[in-house]
Amino acid sequence: MKKFYFIITVFICSSLHAQRTENIIIVTTDGFRWQEVFGGMEKDLVNDKQFNQGDSLDMYKRYWADDAEGRRKKLMPFLWNTIASHGQIYGNRLLGNKVNVSNPYKFSYPGYSEIMCGFVDTAINSNGYMPNPHTNLLEFLNKQNKLKGKVMAFCSWDAFDRILNEERSGIPVTSAYDVYGGKNPTPNQKLINDMLQASHREWNSDECFDVFTHYEAMEELKTKKPRVLYIAYGETDEWAHSKKYRSYLDAAHQVDAWLKEIWDLVQSDPQYKNKTTIFITSDHGRGNNAQVKWTTHGKDVDDADQLWFAVMGPNTTATGEVKTNTQVYQKQFAQTMAKLMGYTFTAEHPVAEEIKTVLK
Repeated sequence: MKKFYFIITVFICSSLHAQRTENIIIVTTDGFRWQEVFGGMEKDLVNDKQFNQGDSLDMYKRYWADDAEGRRKKLMPFLWNTIASHGQIYGNRLLGNKVNVSNPYKFSYPGYSEIMCGFVDTAINSNGYMPNPHTNLLEFLNKQNKLKGKVMAFCSWDAFDRILNEERSGIPVTSAYDVYGGKNPTPNQKLINDMLQASHREWNSDECFDVFTHYEAMEELKTKKPRVLYIAYGETDEWAHSKKYRSYLDAAHQVDAWLKEIWDLVQSDPQYKNKTTIFITSDHGRGNNAQVKWTTHGKDVDDADQLWFAVMGPNTTATGEVKTNTQVYQKQFAQTMAKLMGYTFTAEHPVAEEIKTVLK
């Protein structure tokens, strides 16, 4: 009988240990609206010649279904087939589930700072703002003994060097057209660099296409195996500003495919399998298409403070789409992610409390 109880105790302890997050992958896709996350393709925008890029027929073939659930699954199949089954998705305002930014500006630098620092500094009021003076979550995690040197960021937009204050924080941030791999890149790193430097610069040198950011991050996952990885995609915002709804949808669909690729790799690697949380969100919302403001955002755009986020991992109950009438804020993301990793994020500034429903 004693042997039986010993075996049961070991089993329970092993199960509890297996349910602890040891790694976290944070993904943002810039300015991607909750309207498409929960409703898929917007018919009015596809039918509008100023937005459909002359390709509405193909958009209908790829993304249309008669109901919102069908449309959102066509646009983001991994989110709605896998994360909806094994994780949580927040922000469907049609069900009263609200996620908002707290900063008054509703654009990128203030949004990313709010995500990573867990509070709002109203002095951060420009995308050209100086290097962020505040301690961010990645910086905090990198100071923990078990995570030191295992925290990395790959970002399409060069402003992340300042947002994450790469120089002070010591977090390696590979952004835009940075040379990947340092002075002695591996053959794969060199190939990525060569393709990046030879690619078309749609947004000058400020931002690269997301495909390069993605493959840099994937190469790092395969070889260096970071414990904390941040990937910041940017094309959803850029194509929206350009009034290119087809490209906006295609970029979101591609991010979803990359999320699947990341998760498949995670679940095939013993270091990561069943010990990794993935947290996905955006920095701000956009205007409602009924106001013909879906292409933009900012303090004068009412709906641009409206967000969504999704999370999946061993510390999160698989409740799927969260349908409760609740309100959470972007500034709560940092502490939530810290708690998922088993830490309490403390800094020289106040940090908003975690979103308790995310945590088991």
